[in-house]
Amino acid sequence: MSSKPWGGRFSQGTDPLVEEFTASISFDQALYRYDIQGSIAHTRMLAKVGILTEEEAKAIVRGLLEIQQEIEAGSFPFSLELEDIHMNIERRLAERIGPVAGKLHTARSRNDQVALDLRLYLREEIGQIDRSLIDLQEALVEMAERYIEVILPGYTHLQRAQPILFSHHLLAYHEMLKRDRQRYADCLKRVEVCPLGAGALAGTSLPIDRFHTAELLGFPEVTHNSLDSVGDRDFALEFLAASAILMMHLSRLCEEWILWSSAEFNFLEIADAFCTGSSLMPQKKNPDVLELVRGKSGRVYGSLVSLLTTMKGLPLAYNKDLQEDKEPIFDAVRTVKASLNVLTCLLPHVRPKEEVMHRAAQGGFMTATDLVEYLVNRGVPLRQAHEIVGRMVRYCLEQNRELEELSWEEAVGFSPALQPDFKQWLSLERSVEGKRSYGGTARERVMERIREIRSS
Repeated sequence: MSSKPWGGRFSQGTDPLVEEFTASISFDQALYRYDIQGSIAHTRMLAKVGILTEEEAKAIVRGLLEIQQEIEAGSFPFSLELEDIHMNIERRLAERIGPVAGKLHTARSRNDQVALDLRLYLREEIGQIDRSLIDLQEALVEMAERYIEVILPGYTHLQRAQPILFSHHLLAYHEMLKRDRQRYADCLKRVEVCPLGAGALAGTSLPIDRFHTAELLGFPEVTHNSLDSVGDRDFALEFLAASAILMMHLSRLCEEWILWSSAEFNFLEIADAFCTGSSLMPQKKNPDVLELVRGKSGRVYGSLVSLLTTMKGLPLAYNKDLQEDKEPIFDAVRTVKASLNVLTCLLPHVRPKEEVMHRAAQGGFMTATDLVEYLVNRGVPLRQAHEIVGRMVRYCLEQNRELEELSWEEAVGFSPALQPDFKQWLSLERSVEGKRSYGGTARERVMERIREIRSS
């Protein structure tokens, strides 16, 4: 008997160079649990429809579970010659239970088998990533509660714009992670569709029950077209796209905190345990964890582009190119999970420098917009109010003064709508607390949002 499952057609053995180049066992062995899980469901379906006897099915299931124990104990003899995890397991099953193992592959192909394995793998990993996202969200909320009184400059165009609560800033990232969770949950709908039974590309004439297989695996749906079943990797692309967006969000947070921990901003202190030093400059304290998460976003982008590029030229149905789907997916999963975990651990060890943030928020006419709204409340049209305050700012710049340093006599010269109480609208605390529109930075709104999160 040929060592290859397809060897009967060939008169020559595979060249060792080709064998090494085409084998995937070095990386797809990570799918062993899912391959065995799918094979057990397939076996039980074959027994249900009478293709296997109950005794045969029990022998196959027992053998598969023993093989899983072998792999987990590190004693399984993986073979490069057998190409992939599927054939390694099937050959080992034959060694354990004899010729009946040859019936396991009835009514399926490695094409639909690997598509199932990858779906089972991603279903589990999405669950783990979701739990890690919840942990990071919780860390953000805890930090927002702890520093609810801290005010810092909010920025647009990286220029100081309006004062906001540090907690409000943190909860912006909570919202991003909420959308990330929604994307993974939506992706899961396409992942949990069972392709097994599609065969190589055309289905089978054998009396299988694909819906029973799906039920055994906990999949709510089966695929509807056998060609698409084996050639589809949209679900994997969606996973990578969701992961790329998540990493973009993490990278944005890291970029801000890298800037904020610099001497130029000096807004944050990161604990020594989460920083490194320089081999040459003894004074250095580098935010390497944040920098690495920022850098690793590129790896996940690369995984997405890699699989998109692999898929873009493939005719139906299965092509060997699809073997290239696994390594980018495995790498993205590792990168996303590691990044989420390290940031969740880091957050409690970051301290905002309240006085520095507060001083930064006091300069640069940060409450000029509040003065515009003061005038609007007194009947001045918005555009006119904007122009009035703009002239006041220019005057202050020429005088090297702040708006709150103007006397009422000076201010009223710009508009009779300005009353002696106009300076009350220029304090940081008044500015922040005034932003009571839903989703605004007022303390009561931020606390309201925290309560909503806690109760959801």
